[in-house]
Amino acid sequence: MEYQRDDYTISTDKTRLNLGLVFDYLSHTAYWAQGRPLAKVSKSIEHSLCFGVYKGAEQVGFARVVTDYATFAWLCDVFILEPHRGRGLGKWLITCIVRHPELQGLGIFLLATRDAHELYRRYGGFKDLESPKRWMVRRDV
Repeated sequence: MEYQRDDYTISTDKTRLNLGLVFDYLSHTAYWAQGRPLAKVSKSIEHSLCFGVYKGAEQVGFARVVTDYATFAWLCDVFILEPHRGRGLGKWLITCIVRHPELQGLGIFLLATRDAHELYRRYGGFKDLESPKRWMVRRDV
């Protein structure tokens, strides 16, 4: 799928993704993915529904959704490069993701954020977990 707005495009075509750019941002800039190896970034893209944000041919943003396309989705690795922030691209990206036809009617759509709660509430319809004590996590070291 592709979405157009002004000089920008959002595309789910993985062949357009700049793996080096995504890896560099996630591994060196994103607080949630510091040190993530290239092999893991590549494998995560391979097994996710990905959204690239482009100005012309240049990739300027990214997000991915891990999903079974029926009952569950997890939105993660969302970013817009600094020079392109302040133009509403993050808001537009979230709106496109939650309206994507393959992500409709899911039972659960999750995400985690340290500082962008209002963005996801306003443009994605996300809410705080009603019963966070029911959720568990297992982390491999």
